[in-house]
Amino acid sequence: MRINGNAVTLASRRLTKTKEMVFDFRRSKDAPRPLCIKGAEVERVPSFKFLGIYISEDLSWTINTTALVKKAQQRLHFLRVLKWNRLQTNILVSFYRAVIQSVMTYAIPVWYAGCTVADKNRYQRVIRAAEKVIGCTLPSLDTIALQRCLTRARTISRDIYHPNHYLFAMLPSGKRFRSLSCRTDRLRKSFFPWAVRTLNGQKNQPY
Repeated sequence: MRINGNAVTLASRRLTKTKEMVFDFRRSKDAPRPLCIKGAEVERVPSFKFLGIYISEDLSWTINTTALVKKAQQRLHFLRVLKWNRLQTNILVSFYRAVIQSVMTYAIPVWYAGCTVADKNRYQRVIRAAEKVIGCTLPSLDTIALQRCLTRARTISRDIYHPNHYLFAMLPSGKRFRSLSCRTDRLRKSFFPWAVRTLNGQKNQPY
C-alpha cells in the first residue's frame, strides 16, 4: 500500500498523537512488525477514541460503555440539584434529554447492536436512576436505539447516492429487504445487518 508523502510528514509532526491499532481475528496470530515513521516507532494501543467513540481492537464496546456511563453518572448530580430546587417535571425531563440522554445515546446506531447484555444493563441503570429523581417514566435504551436505527436506515435506503445504499436491496415482492449474509456473529451484530433486520421487522410501515 502506498502512503502519501504529505500524510507521512503530517503524521511525523504529530507522532505523539498518532496511534496504531491492529484488528486481527485469525486463530493463529503473528505479531505484526512495529510501524515506524521516520525512524520513530508508533505506539500500539488496544483501544482508541475516534470521533467521540472508543474503538477496541476486539471490536467490543465495553470500554465505550464504561466511558459513556461514567460521564452520564457524573451528570446525574446536576439533575438531583435541580430536583432539590423543586423545578417542574417537564424542565427536569428536558435537562435529562439534553445533558444525560444525549451522552449515553451518542452514535448509538453504531454500537448498540454489538453491545453485550451486561453493557446494556449498565445504561439502563442510569436511566432508572434518572426516573427515580424525576418521578416519571423515561424512554428505554432499546426504544431510543430502535428509533435511531430506523431513521438512519430509512435515510440510507432512500438515498441512491449513499455509498452503502446497495446494501438495502428490495426483494421482488417489494415488501422486504434482502437479508445480509453474515458468517460471523460479530458482523451480524454490526449496524447494516441490524438495520436490515429492523426494517424487515416493521409491519405496514412505508420505507
